[in-house]
Amino acid sequence: MQPAAVATRSELAAVLADETAFRAWYHQALPRVYGYLYHRCGRNPALAEEIAQEAFVEAVRSRRRFRGQSDPTTWVMGIARHRLVDHFRREERARRRRADLTALDRAAAEAPSADPASDAIDDTLAALPALHRAVLVLHYMDGLTVRELAVVIGRSEAAAASVLARARDRFRRAYGEEQR
Repeated sequence: MQPAAVATRSELAAVLADETAFRAWYHQALPRVYGYLYHRCGRNPALAEEIAQEAFVEAVRSRRRFRGQSDPTTWVMGIARHRLVDHFRREERARRRRADLTALDRAAAEAPSADPASDAIDDTLAALPALHRAVLVLHYMDGLTVRELAVVIGRSEAAAASVLARARDRFRRAYGEEQR
């Protein structure tokens, strides 16, 4: 049975208030949210699951802020994107504090893949600082403009453009070295 589309604040509130309706909506929305995250967090299923769970919990907590101007699944994906950016920021702070690889990075580096080109890109992205990885993913995979990037990373538009340029340059150099 296909759950009815949820489009307004009152419809979302009704879905969130009814356990059966919520489960139906959740099971419909979860694959989209998880898939979105999975490809943006180094194909790490545990991280994608964790951030997806955080996004849905936050959606339930902040349901009163849903304005009904978008599809609720798209709204939850926006929450998930912000959670992912928060994760990248935390990771960058942790990376600065310690020089060795985290268990998460080691697990991602050891994960097998069927596509060598995709592996090389994933490996190159994983080796970048979290902020550089975040701006590249948000700009090139999610299609955010420099202005939108600035809002997400909490910097001026000029600073965001500079971070993006440095990230592109660093990726090109690292990817080129990996291909040799």
